[in-house]
Amino acid sequence: MENIRIQDDLYMHVNQEALEELVIPDDKPTAGGFAKLSDGVEKIMMDEFKTLAENKSYPNDYLKRACELYVIAMDADRKEKHGVAPALKALSALDEVKTVEDFSRLYKTLSLKGIPTPIDIGVDTDMKNTKRRLVYIQGPGVILPDASYYKPEREAQKTQLLGIWTNVAKMVMAKTDLAPEAQAKYVEDTLAFDAILGGLVKTREEWSKYVEMYNPTDTAEVAKTLATIDYPSILTDLFGSVPDTTVVTEPRYFGEFTKVFNAENLELYKHWAYVKGLLKACSYLSEELREMGGMFSRAIMGVAKMQSIEKFAYNLASGMYSEPVGIYYGEKYFGEEAKKDITEIVYQIIDTYKERIKTNDILGEATKAKAILKLSTMGVKMGYPDKVRAIYDELVFNPEDSLFDIMLSLKAIRELDSYAKLDKPTEPENWAMPGHMVNACYDPFVNDITFPAAILQAPFYSLKQTRSENLGGIGSVIGHEISHAFDSNGAKCDENGNINDWWTEDDFKRFEEKVNQMIEQFDGIELPQGKVNGAFIVSENMADNGGMSVTLDIMSKTEGVSYEEYFRNWARVWCQKAKPEYLQMLLAVDVHGPCVLRANMPPRNFKEWYAAFDVKETDKMYLAPEKRIIIW
Repeated sequence: MENIRIQDDLYMHVNQEALEELVIPDDKPTAGGFAKLSDGVEKIMMDEFKTLAENKSYPNDYLKRACELYVIAMDADRKEKHGVAPALKALSALDEVKTVEDFSRLYKTLSLKGIPTPIDIGVDTDMKNTKRRLVYIQGPGVILPDASYYKPEREAQKTQLLGIWTNVAKMVMAKTDLAPEAQAKYVEDTLAFDAILGGLVKTREEWSKYVEMYNPTDTAEVAKTLATIDYPSILTDLFGSVPDTTVVTEPRYFGEFTKVFNAENLELYKHWAYVKGLLKACSYLSEELREMGGMFSRAIMGVAKMQSIEKFAYNLASGMYSEPVGIYYGEKYFGEEAKKDITEIVYQIIDTYKERIKTNDILGEATKAKAILKLSTMGVKMGYPDKVRAIYDELVFNPEDSLFDIMLSLKAIRELDSYAKLDKPTEPENWAMPGHMVNACYDPFVNDITFPAAILQAPFYSLKQTRSENLGGIGSVIGHEISHAFDSNGAKCDENGNINDWWTEDDFKRFEEKVNQMIEQFDGIELPQGKVNGAFIVSENMADNGGMSVTLDIMSKTEGVSYEEYFRNWARVWCQKAKPEYLQMLLAVDVHGPCVLRANMPPRNFKEWYAAFDVKETDKMYLAPEKRIIIW
C-alpha cells in the first residue's frame, strides 16, 4: 500500500485502508460514510419489521399498518397475480382526455391516479410570510437526471442514456395490451415531448437558488399565461375556490406553456404521460416489472442488480409511515444520555457562532444584531419528534387491494391533505426528517435545524469518542447546518424564515464577494468524473467552511483537545467508495461537492490545519494565505 502523506491528501491518508477494504453492494451505488450508517439502520429496522410481522405484536397502530404493508410488498406471488393490470386501469383515465378542455376537467383525477401532467400544482409555505401557505406551480421532470443533460455540450451522453431508457421503455410497454406499432409510437412520442421539456424546465443548478423560485403572481395573470388550459377551474376542483395568488417557480417554462401543451401536442402529451406513468408504477407491480422498471436508474448509477424484495418492502413501508417508524427507532436505539450531550454541543456551537458574528469583519452593527437574533430564535430538533402527525391516522388502506392500488390510495390521501391545508396556518413544529434517517438539515423557512437519531452515531458522534473527534464529526455537521442560515440562500431569510432583505447594501456586497471567492475556490477542479461547478455547490461549501470555523473556535477554548484527532475524524466522516457512473451523475444533480473535496478543501483555509501537521508550501494540501477563505 502506497504511503500517502497527510500533508498531501488528508482524505486518502485517513481513509486509504478503509477504501481498499470497502465493497460496494451489488444493489447500491456507494459504500462507506453515510451509506454505511444507513445500511446499519436499514438492517436493524428490517429485522424489527420481520419480527413484528411474524409475531403480529405491534407497539401501536402505525407500526401495525407499516408491517402489514411490508408483508403485502413482500408477497411476490400476489403481485404476479395482479401483474400490470392495476396500472393499466389507472392509466385508462387518459382515454377520457380527448381535448385540452377534457384535461382541465380531469386534472385532479389524473394527479390522484399518479399520472404525470405538464403542470404540477401544489401547496407550500409562503416564503415571504411563513405563517401561511400559497399555491405553487412547477413543470414536470425530464427523463434524464437533470435538464442540464439536454444542453448541446452533453449531446453524446444524452444520446447514450436515452438509448438505454428507450430499450427499457420498449420492454415495459411490451407488457401492455397495446399493439406493437402503438407501443413504438408511444415511446417515440414520449421522447419527443421530453425533448421539448428538456429545453425549458429548470436545471438543478437553477433550482439550488431556491429564493429565485418565489415569483408570486396574480392568479388571473397566470391563467392568461396558461391559456391552453382552464387554470381557474382546475384550482376550483382542487381547493373549492380560486386563490388570489400563484407562485410561479419556473417562469421560463410557463412562459412557453401554450407551446408545450396545446391541441396539436395533446396526443404527444398523452403518450408521454402513459409511458412515464407506467414506468413509475413498475415498482408496485410484479417482480419482473420491478426489475425492468429499475433498469434505467440502475444504469445511471452503475448499480448491478435491484434491491432484494425484503429491502424493497421495508423501504416502501418505512417510507410511507416514516414518522412513526422514526419515533420507534429513536425511542429504542437512541439514549437520553447521548441526546443530552449532543444538545449541549448544539447550544455551545450556537453561542460560539454568536460570538463570532460579533467580531465578523463582513457585517456592520445593525446586520450583526439581526444575525444574532436569527441564531437566538433558531429551533433545534434533536433525535425524533414527541408525537406522530395527524396525517398518519388517515393513512389507512384496504389490505385486499393490489400493492399498486394501496400505494395509489395512500399517496392520494397525502395529496388531498396537502390541498386541504392551503388556508390553514403552517406547522413549524413538524419535523423535516424522520428519526431513522441518516441525514441532517436546516430549514430556511422555519429557521430550525433537524438532527435525526440515526446520524448521531460513530464516526459522527459517540459517547466513546473524544470531544475532539465529536467536534470534527457531528460538531462540524451541526455547525454546517447552522451555517446554512447564512449561506448564499439562507442569508436572504430572516429569523422567522421570511424572505427579507435584512442586510445593509454594503454588508451584502462584502458577503457576495466572499460567496464569489468560495465559488472560485472550487470551480473547475478536475476530477475523474468531470469538472466541478463551483456556483452549483457554493451554499454547501460555505456551510462546510462555517462548520469547521465554529468548531475550531470551540477547540481553541477547550482543554486537552487534539487537532490531529479533529481533522482525522473530519476526513473519516467523508469516506466513500462509489460507482463512477454515480459520481458522474452527482456532479450534475447534487448541491453537495464530491466527498474527497469536502474532506480536503475546507481544512486548507484554517491555520490550525497547518499547525497540526506542519503543512508547508511544498505540500499538496497547502493553500497560500491570500487564497484562504473564512466567512463566519
